[in-house]
Amino acid sequence: MKRHTRAALTAATAVALTAALAAPALAAAPGKAPGGHDATRQAVRAAVADGVPGVTVTVLRGHGTWAATAGVGDLETGKPRSARDHYRVASITKTFVATVVLQLEAEGELSLDDTVEEWLPGLVRGHGHDGRQITLRQLLNHTSGIFDYLDDPGFQQKYMTADGFMKHRFDQADPEDLLAIAMRNEPYSEPGESFTYSNTNYVLAALVIEKATGNHYGDEIGRRIIDPLHLASTSVPTTRVTLPRPAGRAYSKLARTDTGPTYDVTELNPRLAYGSGQMVSSSADLTRFYAALLGGRLLPPEQLKAMKTTVDSSRESSRYGLGLVDRKLSCGVHVWGHDGGISGSTSDAVTTGNGRHSLAVNFNGDWSGSTEAIIEAEFCGE
Repeated sequence: MKRHTRAALTAATAVALTAALAAPALAAAPGKAPGGHDATRQAVRAAVADGVPGVTVTVLRGHGTWAATAGVGDLETGKPRSARDHYRVASITKTFVATVVLQLEAEGELSLDDTVEEWLPGLVRGHGHDGRQITLRQLLNHTSGIFDYLDDPGFQQKYMTADGFMKHRFDQADPEDLLAIAMRNEPYSEPGESFTYSNTNYVLAALVIEKATGNHYGDEIGRRIIDPLHLASTSVPTTRVTLPRPAGRAYSKLARTDTGPTYDVTELNPRLAYGSGQMVSSSADLTRFYAALLGGRLLPPEQLKAMKTTVDSSRESSRYGLGLVDRKLSCGVHVWGHDGGISGSTSDAVTTGNGRHSLAVNFNGDWSGSTEAIIEAEFCGE
């Protein structure tokens, strides 16, 4: 789950944590390819110095893998982060969901030009929303105009404030509940008129997968992506509130501030994000997923081309495809991937257009640091 200007289920900004984190130890995973990542190492250190509790990053280039960690995974014990950490990937889930939708199109089960109404009759109605006018393609590239349930003031008060989060972090919410919240608000625009990032789009896309296959969308991701790629650290939890081991703790300010208390928000019910951001993975798995996707192992050429057909987004130097972001870095290199944020976890995963150079990074805090700086360092640094 995220908004288009910043990854967040919370809306936190910047802070420095403790003096102990100002000069973190940095450890490269044993047995990995040495050298060639000095700028990336420096950017990882800088993120922790900026206040991120801990960072884990993995790079896959050709047949070589390099991984590093910095800072801590647990502020109480000082236990360092691990290159094998599981974490909530939030909106990176969207690329998995979009991939399954495109696989279904390749199999002739649906068309990107089908309307939402054809698959989910009556679900997108109210206050100007009309599923008869919105296509599946517009869901995937965020040009549907559908209101993002994360923008609803009542939702924000209930789940994004400190008091609200602590009371409701384990709430059970069905996707229909999230859609009802969105439908109580007016759409951002007419369908196809402009790009506006909305998590509601991918709640709907997940439901389309379920309608087309008769299976839970997570089961389809497992069968079509996780199992074939042997992504042993990747899952779509239903209502499990804890993370698989190994994992660091996750921390948030739960406020629009760079001061105040730091909360341990590791345990939460991820169903609140559904297809927009429910998944758990690791940096190693994410590099393999995006390498396989852009390398043509998951989609036929026609569907991969559709996925890489982009529209203007609200971010400078980036465009949005179908669950996939094209970013032009400062050195002119284009990388494809997605970022994501949920309470206590900020993640980013990208790869080059041929899938031969991939990076995935996670912060176990959501108020400081720059994943963009780490990506720039890896692909543009010397």
